[in-house]
Amino acid sequence: MKIRAASLHLGTLLFASSFFSTVEGQQRGKSAPPQSSKPEPVYAEIGKAPERARARRNPLEKDPEAVAAGRILFGQRCAECHGDSAEGGKKGPSLRAVEIRNAEPGAIFWILTNGVVRKGMPVWSKLPEPQRWQLVSFIKSLGTASTNDDKGVLRP
Repeated sequence: MKIRAASLHLGTLLFASSFFSTVEGQQRGKSAPPQSSKPEPVYAEIGKAPERARARRNPLEKDPEAVAAGRILFGQRCAECHGDSAEGGKKGPSLRAVEIRNAEPGAIFWILTNGVVRKGMPVWSKLPEPQRWQLVSFIKSLGTASTNDDKGVLRP
């Protein structure tokens, strides 16, 4: 009798657990989006850029000299955290991720300007605006980590 009662109790708990975990992932008959559709939390900051910032265009876009200057700046100011090849480092995420490649230049500029201090990304607002755009140009020129598009960083 005790075994039957324990089995019934355990069955009820398992049913309730599976029912509530299913309901939690649904919203009025819709299933939750697949986990892969959400950006990784580290890249979610890009989406926090205001529309006005995202709408800004890079005045140095497609300027090879800006990319070269940004590459040097990256080596001086960013590689310590993001890695020499921008594939991620001690503190910073990969800047070759698809989330960065798909980000608007203005959003990247906004992140550089305002930083993400709580996650260790410094504020670069005192860096002259043209240099921040050079960094954006370099970052946008990077290939993904899975490509052989090697635009390594120049160290001073």
